[in-house]
Amino acid sequence: MDINKLAALNKVLIIRLSSLGDILLTAPLLRALKKINPQLEIDYLLRQEYKDALSLNPNLQELFLFTRNDFENLKILNHLRGKKYNLIIDLQNNFRSRGITSKLKGEKVKFDKKSFQKILLVKAKINLLRNETPIPVRYAKMIEGLTLDDFGLELFTDKIPSADIQNKNNPIGLCPGARHFTKRWPVEYYIQLSKYLIQNNFDVVLFGGRIDSEICQKIYQEVPEVINLQNDNNILQTAADMKLCKAIVCNDSGLMHTAAAVGVRVLTIFGSSVKEFGFAPYNAKSLLLENNSLSCRPCSHIGKENCPEKHFACMKEIKPEFVFNELIKFIKND
Repeated sequence: MDINKLAALNKVLIIRLSSLGDILLTAPLLRALKKINPQLEIDYLLRQEYKDALSLNPNLQELFLFTRNDFENLKILNHLRGKKYNLIIDLQNNFRSRGITSKLKGEKVKFDKKSFQKILLVKAKINLLRNETPIPVRYAKMIEGLTLDDFGLELFTDKIPSADIQNKNNPIGLCPGARHFTKRWPVEYYIQLSKYLIQNNFDVVLFGGRIDSEICQKIYQEVPEVINLQNDNNILQTAADMKLCKAIVCNDSGLMHTAAAVGVRVLTIFGSSVKEFGFAPYNAKSLLLENNSLSCRPCSHIGKENCPEKHFACMKEIKPEFVFNELIKFIKND
């Protein structure tokens, strides 16, 4: 598929079932497609739990929600067949998404996940991804000649910021969670960072989803001055609240991309992952902290439930004092 054909199309289906960050990273592609062909109808298939990431995106015509219910998915598949898409863009490119695309007519393009290069980097530390572009740019390269604008991610919300944060003068958001252990900066470090911030007249706000409840509660118990806005995966409310923060400190997680998508400064701490995978904050005011002295990084491209080397130095050697000082410089650097 090239850009000249794109101008003649009328219906496109994009498939990216999960996860939050990966879906948010598709926003630049959606803008680029509409810029080339404003009349293009773009539909999107994603898992139901991530629908709010795109529910208010003006570049989309219709969202189709993939569930764990086979009967519901069959109804969706029949509906997709009836739409008669000219082009199907499979950004997921896994067993499930390929099964869906195989049952639909129309030209199809699949995202190159660079799986072999990832394996080489993780297992043999042979880095063929050093000069690779960020994921949104790689999404766009699926259509020859398509270029992205200079803006970053987008997340549209209609929520009003929480009353707890509206009148705060110096709110700093902390997102201490991540799906996998090796992507999480230690909770005791977040506790110490919270204390440093409060001692220096900042308001500390905790953000997280359902799986982050225990971590956020532990920080709140140790530092009761923090504002705990962890919720039950209400990403639209989180986005509205994040907008009021001077900066967000986070791990390599979906909330990192959420912060970038609402235009707030992002300081992110990478442990087992590395920016070569393409998932660093995209076109955002961001600062990435990582321990480059270790030969064991990266140990995974998705994260692990424990440190294979048992020392977890990739995170433990990035001390709270250092993060605090880097954050202060980051905020002041306009």
